[in-house]
Amino acid sequence: DFTEMMRALGYPRLISMENFHTPNFMLVSEVLLWLVKRYEPQTDIPPDVETEQDRVFFIKAVAQFMATKAHIKLNTKKLYQADGYAVKELLKVTSVLYGAMNTKGVERADMSEEDSSKFKFDLGSKIADLKAARQLASEITSKGASLYDLLGKEVELREARTESIARPLEINEAEKMMKIAIDCVLDQVQKTKDMLNNVALDEANLEAKIEKRKLELERSQKRLQTLQSVRPAFMDEYEKIEEQLQKQYSSYLEKFRNLTYMQQLLDDHRRTEQEMFEEAANMLRLMQNRLKEEEQHLLKSGNNDDSDVEIQEGEGSDSEVDDRQIMKQHTTTETLLQG
Repeated sequence: DFTEMMRALGYPRLISMENFHTPNFMLVSEVLLWLVKRYEPQTDIPPDVETEQDRVFFIKAVAQFMATKAHIKLNTKKLYQADGYAVKELLKVTSVLYGAMNTKGVERADMSEEDSSKFKFDLGSKIADLKAARQLASEITSKGASLYDLLGKEVELREARTESIARPLEINEAEKMMKIAIDCVLDQVQKTKDMLNNVALDEANLEAKIEKRKLELERSQKRLQTLQSVRPAFMDEYEKIEEQLQKQYSSYLEKFRNLTYMQQLLDDHRRTEQEMFEEAANMLRLMQNRLKEEEQHLLKSGNNDDSDVEIQEGEGSDSEVDDRQIMKQHTTTETLLQG
C-alpha cells in the first residue's frame, strides 16, 4: 500500500519493501522531506542528516511540522529506526495526502494561485503565534507552581513579617549596618584601584620589555648584515681546497670506473677459461671411454685368436703385430691419463 500510494502521489523513485528490511535513514529522510514539501512547498526544514544531531533535529522538525499543520502525531523513535516500523509512520502521512488527492482533486485544481499563497502565508503566521502561545503556557505553569509554593509558606511568613513591622526601628543599629556596608564598598573600591594600578605597572613593564627586545633585534640585524658583507679570511683557502677535492673526486670516479671495467674483463676471462677447461675435460673423458672400448675389443679379438688350435706361422706374426699395437695403445692411454 505504501509503495502504491507513493507512486500515485508522484514520487520520482521506485520504492519496495526490501529497502526497509535494514535501517535506511537516507531513504526515510528523503521520503519525509518530499512529503513535507508535497504538503507545503514553502517549508524550510534543513535536509542535513550527516551527523547524529542533524538527524535528531530533522526528525523533530518533521514531527513538529506534521503535528502543527496536519494534526498527525508521528512516533519519532520509529522514524529514527528507519526500518519497517518507520513505514507505518510514513503511511500516516501518505494516506492523508492520498485521500486528499482522491477526494479534492478537482477543487485543488480550480483553486487560484492567489488564494493558495494567502492560505500559506496565514499558516506561517499561525505557526509563530503557536510557538509564542506554547512558550507563554510553559511560563504560566512554572510561575503558578512557584506561586503555589510561596502561598503555602505565607502562614509562617506572616507572623515574622508582622513582628518585623511592629518592632521599632533602632537608629544606632541601622547606622552601624550602614557603616559596615560603606566600609565594604570602600574596600571593594580600593581593591579595584589597586588592581588598576597593578595593570598600569604591568603595562609599563611590558612596554619596557618590548622596547628592550626591539633594540636587541636591531643590533642582531646590524650584526648579521656586517657578517654577510665581510668576507672571511679562510674563504680563499676553502675555495682552493674545494677545487682540489673536486679534482680528486673526478679522478676517483675515473679510477673506479676503470677498476670495475677491469674486474668485469677478468670475470669474463675466467668464465671463458672455465668453459674451455670443461670442454677439454669432456673431450678427454670421451677419448678415455673410446680407448677403453677399443682395448676391450682388441682383448676380445686376441682371446679368440689364442683359443684357435690351427695357427699358422703367418698368423703367429700377425698376433705379434696385434700385441705391439695393444702395448702402444696402453702407453698412449697412460700418458693421456698422466696428462
